[in-house]
Amino acid sequence: MRDRTFAPSRILIYLIVSLIAAAWLAPLAVVVLNSLRTNQEIAQGSMIGWPQHLAWSNYAAAWSGFCVAETCAGIRPYMLNSALVTIPATIFSTLLGAVAGYAVSLWRFRGDQWIYGIVTLGIFLPQQMRLLPWTIVLRDTGLMNTLTGLVIIHTIQGLSFTVLFCRNYYVAIPQELIRAARIDGAGFFRIFWRIILPLSPPILVVTVIWQFTHIWNEFLYGVTFTTGQQQPVTAALIALSAAVADIPQHGVQSAAVMIAALPTLLIYLIGGKYFVRGLTAGAVK
Repeated sequence: MRDRTFAPSRILIYLIVSLIAAAWLAPLAVVVLNSLRTNQEIAQGSMIGWPQHLAWSNYAAAWSGFCVAETCAGIRPYMLNSALVTIPATIFSTLLGAVAGYAVSLWRFRGDQWIYGIVTLGIFLPQQMRLLPWTIVLRDTGLMNTLTGLVIIHTIQGLSFTVLFCRNYYVAIPQELIRAARIDGAGFFRIFWRIILPLSPPILVVTVIWQFTHIWNEFLYGVTFTTGQQQPVTAALIALSAAVADIPQHGVQSAAVMIAALPTLLIYLIGGKYFVRGLTAGAVK
């Protein structure tokens, strides 16, 4: 039977956890409330307050009416840009990471540990160090200021994490399973598709959620390698802030932030429990 008594230590733990949760949720609450307030309300009061009337028009203006970078189409086209970059880059980096993780964890070949170490080294390299090499690559390939260039960048950059996740998950699969398949004549890719991939949903969910949220929220590459109508939504939010610097439009800005954050919030709300289960499954196998 569950112990329902509250010891002082447990109360202290609840208090600490509640304070941490409040600290994390406070910025979100401020943005949500301001997205539903008119500019007059915010100007007459402060950035913290309840809306007197729900100003849903802020969302309509942020989505399709407000001027961003001299184009008055809201953030809608930039949301599409982010989707066109995030979805393919997530799929490619996850599939390539699964194949590479499978190779370095269940197949022994000369230099496999060196290859694994070099790939995962990318986790520790600051993004600023990669700007110049990527600038040269995109310039020489003619992919500067294109969504294709961003897809390639995020696919390759994401391999460090996806290989790490998948390798740590696959290393717990019994080698006897692979040996039995090889005795039956199965090769590298046949074993991957018929045996490894059916065992992979937990870790694939982890990598997809991780990659999607990271790429969607990424800002530095979007600002550096794209301009104008080719920018992702995170870069467009900065342009929107600059556009309203003289005449603050905090309600519209807050609504734009909420719209831009909606895909990642939905991903975590829908797949959050699978994310935790996937990490746990890889850790205790």
